[in-house]
Amino acid sequence: MIKDKKKSILLAIVLLIIVIFIVFPPAEYLNLAVLKSNLETLNTWRAEKPWLAGSIFFLLYALVTALSVPGAILLTLLSGALFGLALGSVLTSFASTLGATLAMLISRFLLYDWVQQRFQQQLGTIDRGIKQDGAFYLFALRLIPIFPFFLINLAVGITRLPVRTFWWVSQLGMLPSTLLYVNAGRELAQITSLAGIFTPGLIGAFALLGLLPLISHKALSTFKRRKLLEGWHKPTHFDRNLVVIGAGSGGLVSAYVAAAAKAKVTLIEKGDMGGDCLNTGCVPSKALIRAARLANDLKHAEQLGFRHVCGQVDFSAVMERVQQVIQRIEPHDSVERYSQLGVEVIQGKATVTSPWSVEVNGQHLSTRSMIIATGSRPVIPDIPGLEQVDALTTDTIWTLREQPQRLLILGGGPIGCELAQAFQRLGCAVTLVERGAQVLKREDREASETVMHALRADGVDVRLQHRAIRFDTDAGKHQLICHHQSDNQEVSLPFDRVLLALGRVANVSGFGLEMLSLAVRENGTLETDEYLATRFPHIFAVGDVTGPYQFTHASAHQAWYAAINGLFGQIKRFKVDYRVMPWATFTDPEVARVGLNEQEAGQQGIAYEISRFELGELDRAITENAAHGYIQVLTEPGRDRILGVTVVGEQASEVITEYVTAIKQGYGLNKILGTIHIYPTLSEANKYVAGVWRKAHTPQWLMRGLARFHHWRLGGKA
Repeated sequence: MIKDKKKSILLAIVLLIIVIFIVFPPAEYLNLAVLKSNLETLNTWRAEKPWLAGSIFFLLYALVTALSVPGAILLTLLSGALFGLALGSVLTSFASTLGATLAMLISRFLLYDWVQQRFQQQLGTIDRGIKQDGAFYLFALRLIPIFPFFLINLAVGITRLPVRTFWWVSQLGMLPSTLLYVNAGRELAQITSLAGIFTPGLIGAFALLGLLPLISHKALSTFKRRKLLEGWHKPTHFDRNLVVIGAGSGGLVSAYVAAAAKAKVTLIEKGDMGGDCLNTGCVPSKALIRAARLANDLKHAEQLGFRHVCGQVDFSAVMERVQQVIQRIEPHDSVERYSQLGVEVIQGKATVTSPWSVEVNGQHLSTRSMIIATGSRPVIPDIPGLEQVDALTTDTIWTLREQPQRLLILGGGPIGCELAQAFQRLGCAVTLVERGAQVLKREDREASETVMHALRADGVDVRLQHRAIRFDTDAGKHQLICHHQSDNQEVSLPFDRVLLALGRVANVSGFGLEMLSLAVRENGTLETDEYLATRFPHIFAVGDVTGPYQFTHASAHQAWYAAINGLFGQIKRFKVDYRVMPWATFTDPEVARVGLNEQEAGQQGIAYEISRFELGELDRAITENAAHGYIQVLTEPGRDRILGVTVVGEQASEVITEYVTAIKQGYGLNKILGTIHIYPTLSEANKYVAGVWRKAHTPQWLMRGLARFHHWRLGGKA
């Protein structure tokens, strides 16, 4: 509130000064004819009081520039006429830089918060570009006087360019045009118009000068690249256009794209084709969840009118079916299929031997570009006694054939919640331990609590704010000792088997990357730029090994960019686009999300409105005995532009797709409202939530007017 008052006061002061400046002196003197007619008087005054004249000129110039009012060019001419080339250039250069910096700061103070709230996602990309190349682009714009400098000042104000960078770049960038105008000002009496200062040749010269920093930037990048590759022997001939290491989702799609582009591509995998998703992740977990859902439906069959329905879980058979599902999908990711697509597939352990070569099975492959898609592995925590309990991970849980009576799961993220509910429904007594204050910490509190209540309703013993201290084993019996942070007490949790679901860590070692000294982030992932390139511009990384998302669909999304940049990067590179990244947690109810939720919008200071529809009111949800959950849409205040959506309920992962498309294609709730949805379907709820928004934004005066109109049509008085 205080900041808003300060903004209002500053804006009022600026507007008042601008009005005074334009309507009253000295605005009347800032035209070429007046300056020329008063030049002798001004020169006399300058000769009598040089310090006062210089000081007043400096302050006036800085004020004109800071307020972005017309007159800066004429003042520059005047500086040459009054002070000569040397002193006039010094005064003008520093005054213009001071004024430009003040204008930029005024713009930043008045506009930055408002622009960030409305266009934060777009500005995030701009800010990253400004951080990396902002000085070069600002320098280029300053060198070309056909770009209005006051617009540049205002535009930079809504970015994160540091003030000191803005100052020195502006000082240098505006100097050539300052010298030109000051020099022209020495001959002020001979100038008949400002346009006469510039000729097409001079403008062309400035345009070429403006390209200088960009050319310098390109040359610097080339120099850095050559410096980076010093000590390495680059082959003159390559065996392949692309080598991909890892045949998970990211690697498979990368190889497929390259083959489709008729490139010679080799895909190397040391384990099973399909990676984590097929063999230990998405596919087996969803097969398990399907069996668990049937077990739960049988348990609640009476709600649908059935009696004496029973079903005994054959745990071993359930786990065997999981493997059968994997085997049925395996041909989609098989060596045979990708070989038919034109990909050379080699099964073996890859070792990177240089920036352009890989060794596998004793064979040396040279390649123009390389994609690292080595995935991730489960996090193994450093908890005393863990080595004694034969812990399962999300990779090894699928080898189970004997049902554990008491299953302890560490980790309340999406995987932990999904598997806790599934194994509980299949007859295990599951205890879920989470050190945080909520499960699914990335979701809104309400969505998290909905899932937690569902887990507890199924019988899962959910322990929040429990920090694992140690594992104890006595006579073959296991227990986990936890510290309960709320009660500040130690708690003992007995179990038969323990599953670690604490996330995954990138596979960045063991295949030669160390010799390339590729940068690794604090979270253990390979550092890549916006083109997914590592420090070597022809070596890329996709998927879990680089992040930032550990989703199969994110890996596939990245793969297109990495493959295209690897094959055609010397001609054109594409920045990977993360603006619309949906995800889902496949509990019952499911939680799906795209864009911002309330938690994130609040943290980022983004203003929003909420439109919400309860799925308990949806006909199809009622018929499915799934009348619970909700759809919550965040929109810009007063507009139907969608900022983010959270869906909690039956098939939320399917229902969310319409919003993913809407955000991606740039249309809002009004168009969703105008789209025909099949009745009765769960996706029909999307139309209803759009109707909630429309009703809230229908002007009341219009509705009152319509009521009077229809009353008049019936023969009544208006």
